[in-house]
Amino acid sequence: MPAFHRLLLLALACGIAAPVAAQVRCVDDDSATVSDRTKGVDLSISSTDPRGQLVSLVDTALQRSEQIGAATLLAQAAREDWVQASEAYRPSVNATVSGAAAGQHVGGQHRQQVQSQVSLGFSMPLWDAGRAAYTSAWRGQLAEASRQGLFSAEQQIAIQVVNNSLDRGRLLLQAQIYRQYMRRMACLVEALEGIVKIDKGRASELIQAQKSQMTAELSMEQTVSALRSTEFRLKRLVGDELPPSASYATVLNQLPDIEALKLAAAQSPDMLSLQANSRAQRRYAESVNAQGKPQVNLGGATVATATNRGTKAGEWNAGVSLTVPLLQPGQHAAEQAAAKRAAAAEAQVRDALNAKVYQMSDLHGSAEAALDRSRRIVEILRSSERLRAATLVQWQQMGRRSLFDVMGAEADYYSLRVAQLSTLFEAQQALAMLWSLGPGVMAALR
Repeated sequence: MPAFHRLLLLALACGIAAPVAAQVRCVDDDSATVSDRTKGVDLSISSTDPRGQLVSLVDTALQRSEQIGAATLLAQAAREDWVQASEAYRPSVNATVSGAAAGQHVGGQHRQQVQSQVSLGFSMPLWDAGRAAYTSAWRGQLAEASRQGLFSAEQQIAIQVVNNSLDRGRLLLQAQIYRQYMRRMACLVEALEGIVKIDKGRASELIQAQKSQMTAELSMEQTVSALRSTEFRLKRLVGDELPPSASYATVLNQLPDIEALKLAAAQSPDMLSLQANSRAQRRYAESVNAQGKPQVNLGGATVATATNRGTKAGEWNAGVSLTVPLLQPGQHAAEQAAAKRAAAAEAQVRDALNAKVYQMSDLHGSAEAALDRSRRIVEILRSSERLRAATLVQWQQMGRRSLFDVMGAEADYYSLRVAQLSTLFEAQQALAMLWSLGPGVMAALR
């Protein structure tokens, strides 16, 4: 074997002196080149419990979210509307105080009188064909829809935090892979620069190694840029004090029972909100129907009158009134409109549930396929690692492989590691969305 081949292999073996140029050493510490290209970004992985960290991040995001605050206020307002509607059967009492001055001129005589009056009246519905009850039920279901809407908003915040956190973890691991690849190529380039000084015929190998190094650096820069963007999105949700990312490789990587999740889909907050809204529309339609039916009310009043001449008077009355609608233009149209809105809301519930079930089946299939690809890539990766080592040995000891084969094996190995990481994240993202459509992603984490 030529001497320069042996020298190059010694340099690649990490830590062996290359007498053809300067001393070359490949170690695991960050080189200057790598640290410059990752400036301002921490690529370390924390040993924190990944599930605990995700739960903590979600809790922090929920506490900070203005969207959750607004949804909470809307739910509280809807409940107050229900309380107001539920008290329609209670008696209402009104007090009225009035004063008036009157004058009269007859036959040359002028008379004036000042009169004050106090009245107290009450009214209470006795029977209204269920209108007040239907109105109260309508408001109650709207309050329930708002309450479930709050839970649904919390689920949306949770899935955003989980997805961004998983993406952050993926990019950190991907950056570490590219950093290792950059070190490998930097060491190779440094060794080849010393060899080319002796053997100019190896310049093409140096150019190829430099090209591979620049490609690795470009991939590293793209990954770091994507990592910064992901961290900005995560900081918007949880605040600027972002803890070091945990390793999420073991989180959300098991396929759940799809049938159980489909059954739970009907009880998810967004579906419960739609169902409550549908019931509300049905109660409203019944309330509109009751408007066209007779009503019975109890009422009464007492009036006290006094004048400036010392005259006082009082009267009272109490009784039951029956109101029978005889002609109400537009009542039938109002009833039909309300009934159709109720039917439309029920159709929306069925359509949303059907769409959710199909989406869950699609996500389950996507996650299953991604996990299968990830396992297969791991098997290929083992073969690539063996090929990588064998290629290096054949090139070093037998001269049967060229340096281009060595660099090709290196590139294939690192690209497979990135591919395996990407497919695992694809599966985790699909599983997170799958859980969010059912009992919620927090149920999976807890």
